[in-house]
Amino acid sequence: MNFNKFFSKIFGTNKWEYEEVHVDHEVIEAITYYAKNSDPNEFIAIFDGEIKNKILHIFGLVFLPSESSGEGAIINMGMLPPMTNNWGSVHSHPGPSALPSGTDLVTFSKTGLFHMIISRPYEEENILSYNRFGEFAKFKIV
Repeated sequence: MNFNKFFSKIFGTNKWEYEEVHVDHEVIEAITYYAKNSDPNEFIAIFDGEIKNKILHIFGLVFLPSESSGEGAIINMGMLPPMTNNWGSVHSHPGPSALPSGTDLVTFSKTGLFHMIISRPYEEENILSYNRFGEFAKFKIV
């Protein structure tokens, strides 16, 4: 017997399981727009979405009070509306690398399931995505 599956069914954590990530094209356009317009500072947002049929579908961005600079961005997760799921986050790096920093990896592990980082020049091909463990994660634009 697989105890992980058994406990996830009992405690309802299987609703957080997914096999694919789909991100709406409009969300990708918004990410590139906000990254370009925030430069030279970082921007940060939370993903709005749902899991259905083992697909995590990201269909929007949630903007919470935050502070940012050219070296980081801090978001006030305490302002996330009740009953809103934290599916993950996206933020920009005002440099040539979309690899996560040590701080990013800690944030990934504590918040959400799926994360993206976009780097200069802030185009679709400059987006890298990660799971909560900081491992590369694939996504499909829909």
